[in-house]
Amino acid sequence: MAARKGRRRTCETGEPMEAESHDAGSEGPPQVYLPGRGPPLREGEELVMDEEAYVLYHRAQTGAPCLSFDIVRDHLGDNRTELPLTLYLCAGTQAESAQSNRLMMLRMHNLHGTKPPPSEGSDEEEEEDEEDEEERKPQLELAMVPHYGGINRVRVSWLGEEPVAGVWSEKGQVEVFALRRLLQVVDDPQALATFLRDEQARVKPIFAFSGHMGEGFALDWSPRVPGRLLTGDCQKNIHLWTPTDSGSWHVDQRPFVGHTRSVEDLQWSPTEDTVFASCSADASIRIWDIRAAPSKACMLTTPAAHNGDVNVISWSRQEPFLLSGGDDGALKVWDLRQFKSGSPVATFKQHVAPVTSVEWHPQDSGVFAASGADNQITQWDLAVERDPEAGDTETDPGLVGLPQQLLFVHQGETDLKELHWHPQCPGVLVSTALSGFTVFRTISV
Repeated sequence: MAARKGRRRTCETGEPMEAESHDAGSEGPPQVYLPGRGPPLREGEELVMDEEAYVLYHRAQTGAPCLSFDIVRDHLGDNRTELPLTLYLCAGTQAESAQSNRLMMLRMHNLHGTKPPPSEGSDEEEEEDEEDEEERKPQLELAMVPHYGGINRVRVSWLGEEPVAGVWSEKGQVEVFALRRLLQVVDDPQALATFLRDEQARVKPIFAFSGHMGEGFALDWSPRVPGRLLTGDCQKNIHLWTPTDSGSWHVDQRPFVGHTRSVEDLQWSPTEDTVFASCSADASIRIWDIRAAPSKACMLTTPAAHNGDVNVISWSRQEPFLLSGGDDGALKVWDLRQFKSGSPVATFKQHVAPVTSVEWHPQDSGVFAASGADNQITQWDLAVERDPEAGDTETDPGLVGLPQQLLFVHQGETDLKELHWHPQCPGVLVSTALSGFTVFRTISV
């Protein structure tokens, strides 16, 4: 793990932080380790986390790994910075057998910040520290419902006062689950016990669509029209779901036509009700308008957006920018006002394996995060410019040549799949990987 110490927009490059490699047989100083830069770890070396680089850091495991999750907006208020934190996640498993899978609601609470290093003191102080340690233990409540088949993607939306999850199954169908009961029981231990004993096996989706010709991953709820949903599959088709007055959905059987390979991700415009973006294994990114017939709805195309599959996209809530990540390891920022040019306004190449997730910070317009199959999570700020008066203060050769917009590199996960910023807790990132969930906030964002 490697962090660039210093606040955003000054981005002073001081001493290397966050991942140090220690060799048991050497007396040399700790070194920063970055995948793809400098020598690989040698035998006897290990990565050591620098806790001073984190304001908050917690890990959790739920049994079978989760390929996808979403953060559930709650009623605890916005702009929460006071610790300890409470947060709610909805996630789906990828278990070894189809019948072992679960759709889960997680309540993670009592999440305290990282502790300062211990000082030498009396036995009384040590006892107080032990009591304090017990009080600071993070807590996890988990409500699960059976789901036949691995869950490829989960996205949560509120329909008025009703929270729902859209779920893409590896069995080729998309389902919608009501989440109200799950949210209730993770707040009440007695209700949770009753639910797990008597109710969980009876929970079924409130709607399911089997019209896709196979499985898929792309799914996005409209942020502007409650209940409006897009789903895209590995057979290149995209379908539009329209909510009905009866609380169900009408799914247009006519797919949006344009991509020639798997649709990997979908994003509604945050400013226009009828516009969305898609990306595909055909290397293209497309902009669509649902007011046109599905066969004619593609308005703009960048055919070779990446050198290979385009895996993920994120549409900024603050600026007319689209962020993309591909199998080529590149992160690209597209100005939608210049999208016809086919050229991104910025390209970053820090990841040395396919990018698996990207997301703009919900409040800070220039900031985004990305995860990769190289087990890195990177944080970036487009507004950072190196302080010319500071000169080049990099002392570690492994840090020379890093993009100045790169704020932080987080490591230590295995097989990273997805990340999300918490919309109500500024700077808090949550990720899922084969190694489990991680909740953290860095000193950089």
